[in-house]
Amino acid sequence: MKKILITGVNSYIGNSFEKWLKRFPDKYLVNKISLKNDKWQENSFSMYDVIFHVAGIAHVSSDPKMEDLYFKINRDLTIKVAKKSKADGVKQFIFMSSIIVYGDRSAEKGYINKDTIPNPENFYGKSKLQAEKGLKLLEDDNFKIVILRPPMIYGKNSKGNYSKLSKAVKLLPLFPDVHNKRSMIYIDNLSELIRLVIDNEDKGIFFPQNTEYIKTSNMVKIIAEVNGKKIRFTRLFNYFLIKILKPKLDLINKVFGDLYYDKQMSEYRDNYRVISDFRKTIELSEMGRKNEE
Repeated sequence: MKKILITGVNSYIGNSFEKWLKRFPDKYLVNKISLKNDKWQENSFSMYDVIFHVAGIAHVSSDPKMEDLYFKINRDLTIKVAKKSKADGVKQFIFMSSIIVYGDRSAEKGYINKDTIPNPENFYGKSKLQAEKGLKLLEDDNFKIVILRPPMIYGKNSKGNYSKLSKAVKLLPLFPDVHNKRSMIYIDNLSELIRLVIDNEDKGIFFPQNTEYIKTSNMVKIIAEVNGKKIRFTRLFNYFLIKILKPKLDLINKVFGDLYYDKQMSEYRDNYRVISDFRKTIELSEMGRKNEE
């Protein structure tokens, strides 16, 4: 039985992963710990095989006053937890990083392949990348480091950008039909990859994504259909959105820009896409949202 400690008690990813592992009750023992104060340091991690570190600041801010906090939590705290994990004899440390380490516009036309060099543009991305670098210095044969760089994560009761888009779809009568390409990962697919990485005792950097790339307007269309909402699509605003606003506004770029991994980067020895049909993942995500409402 693998013994796993999840750092962070209110994490959507951490809680979803814990729920996923309940499907295998005889294979995993899972505990969670809060890092909000220094009391966590009084606990021994020696009983655990794996530390899954999801505690951190997830939202993106451009407020200069937030910079120190980002690095204190996302970088310094991560490294501190990893050092304790190693000292206590934990064998594998899994760190939840992000596609954001590449920046929103650093890759050529939003395309990321194995040769693309990370180039974060904000405190969130920079703090995550520096945490990655600090973790790699701790790695040895007895302490394996796993770094996950997922794209946008969505699923039942998810927050963040997907939640905002879902709410907007229910209000907007019209939506721009812009041809773009995004990598995304459904939460159950991500959870299964993490489970497999633990089972296989892996190390390295992983780039999980769904089987297919997503066009934002197609996703909006499916969300609307699932909710019985009629919405029209138009290309009348495309020039204004793409040529004028996208280079200047992060929000427009996040919704209509390209940001996707080369598919070869996301292949794994075992199949982790437990739900490969995109429409089905949206149906499940919206079902969870309806139940929440």
